Amino acid sequence: MNHFTLNAGSGGEGGEIADALKELETWKGKVEEATCVKADLALEATKQEEAKTKAKKDMNAALEQQNTYREECTKATFAIEGDILRLQKENKHLIDRLSGRKDALDLKRTRVDQLTEQLKFSAKIPDIKLKFSEVLKEEEDSEMGEHISGYHTITERPTTVLTGGQALITFEEKKVASQILRMAKCPVPVEKDTLDVIPKSLTLGSSVKFGIQLDVSKKALNFSGVRSAMSQEAIRGHLESSFSRPSRGGGEVERVEYDPDTGTGKVTFLNTGVAERLALIGMYSVDLDAHVTIKVEPVLQYHLEGFQAFCGAPERTVLLDKIRDVEDEEDMADILEIFFQKQTNSGGEIESIKYISRGKELLALFDVI
Repeated sequence: MNHFTLNAGSGGEGGEIADALKELETWKGKVEEATCVKADLALEATKQEEAKTKAKKDMNAALEQQNTYREECTKATFAIEGDILRLQKENKHLIDRLSGRKDALDLKRTRVDQLTEQLKFSAKIPDIKLKFSEVLKEEEDSEMGEHISGYHTITERPTTVLTGGQALITFEEKKVASQILRMAKCPVPVEKDTLDVIPKSLTLGSSVKFGIQLDVSKKALNFSGVRSAMSQEAIRGHLESSFSRPSRGGGEVERVEYDPDTGTGKVTFLNTGVAERLALIGMYSVDLDAHVTIKVEPVLQYHLEGFQAFCGAPERTVLLDKIRDVEDEEDMADILEIFFQKQTNSGGEIESIKYISRGKELLALFDVI
């Protein structure tokens, strides 16, 4: 570096040099200041670059984490969709099984209904006529006179359903029915036409026969309709007191049984006659919270004996099928009766005949021999 020395000259030149030196110092300050600013800017730029790098790194980490979450979400979605498909298949399988079980249940219910219809019967139990021949002694009455007993035998009549275009014909002799059944068809002439009637053997629905042993208590009554806010013991006491009043038709009470949940119970009198008399009335007045009328009915004990189920085919009756309605029912019955009476048609004497036209249905009843 070259060094130089400024010597003070004249007064004018010395002033210019001083100004130049002063300006030089000023510029030196500005250069130093600029250098500091530049250093600060460089430092700031470095910090920003570092921040940018860190932000980029954070962004890349976030993107990577986002991709990871996306992959996990996709896997979870596939797993859920797989579970949904599996559950849908299981649900369909269960629905199919349920439908199958429902069909099987419907078949069983249909079968039960059929059996119920087959076993259904209407029977009238005859009234018991009592004849008092003597007065029992007190000890006999105490042992044997507490119940009215009866035994009834119920027999269901065999039945079959006759549908439209069919007839039932009963011959007086079973050999005639056998002859008709050996024929594949019976050509019945009707004016200018011929009906090919098909004879068939008849199988009746199942029938039942059983006995019922029925015992009616002469000392006890069932009652119902008892409702009160009193305690159970208080209600039992009021019932016993009410049933003991002769003015209301009651008598001396042996015991009272009461169920508060159902409002029902049973009262047993000490002597016979009271329960029979009140059972005929069907109602009785008792004192609870207020004056209440309750329902009374006899105490029945019954059991089934000798139950028998049987089925069979009538030997003298033939089912005629495939009959066309060319005449009304009465005329068709006459035509069939005339044809099957003739011995030339393998027929014989007819006891009864019944024909119904198409679109109808009839329940035929048979006597039990």
